[in-house]
Amino acid sequence: MRKPFAFAVMLAAALGLAACDKASENKAQDAQQHSENAQEKMNEAQDKVNEAAKENVEAAKDQAEAQQKAAEEAAKEAAPAAPVTPAEPAKQ
Repeated sequence: MRKPFAFAVMLAAALGLAACDKASENKAQDAQQHSENAQEKMNEAQDKVNEAAKENVEAAKDQAEAQQKAAEEAAKEAAPAAPVTPAEPAKQ
């Protein structure tokens, strides 16, 4: 009685493992697909970071230009409008 019961249990276990094998293949394929999607998203994010860095460089250049022009205009305004005459030497 024990041998047929043991064979039945082993047969059920073997069939159970064989039935589960297909699902693991599907899970592996799904994992591969998710991995590829994640890699694509990472590449897109890196492209956006690079684009933002370029825009920051351009903004810094524009700001430096604006500051230089403002300094030039301030220097022009600080220059006296009328010519300066030399002071007379002090008489003793």
